[in-house]
Amino acid sequence: MPVELPTMPRPDDLLEGRLARLILLLAEGPGQPYPKPWDIERLGTYDFFADNPLLLFGEDAPERNELLLVGFDPRSFSYHSASQRFTNRRRRIQHDLGHLLSRGLVEARAEKSRVVYSLTEVGTRLAAQFSSTYADGYRASSKLVANALNRLADGALRTRVATVLEARPFVIDLYSETGG
Repeated sequence: MPVELPTMPRPDDLLEGRLARLILLLAEGPGQPYPKPWDIERLGTYDFFADNPLLLFGEDAPERNELLLVGFDPRSFSYHSASQRFTNRRRRIQHDLGHLLSRGLVEARAEKSRVVYSLTEVGTRLAAQFSSTYADGYRASSKLVANALNRLADGALRTRVATVLEARPFVIDLYSETGG
């Protein structure tokens, strides 16, 4: 009788892992050039590309070498079906931000008809305590992604995402307030 190995959850299925990533990402926001309000659309986009930065930084990009040095691998299986994973991940971010808000790690405020998010003092202290090779790599990736994407206005950001993911605009489902 064959032995069944337990199935391991994927990192995106672990709430704590997703929350930690968002905390690390939000820690990289302050001080970025070309500041933009980090609303739910930008956070979802930055989160996805910080975890999959080689989609954004191609073979000729100077950032690519830094990403390879911190452990990102272009041969990773996670780069397959990127547009589907992008949409799924963005749908979960509302839920994840709700957890961070309820724990007092993130604050939301209105800014120019948007809700923008930032770490609280407690969230900032927690982010500084994450100490692992993965956290260091994700911090480096978050900084590079935010630096590159902060340069873009909202429309240009959506166009860049569609181009990188080679997706039609309707596949990149922006957040719907109606839940539909």
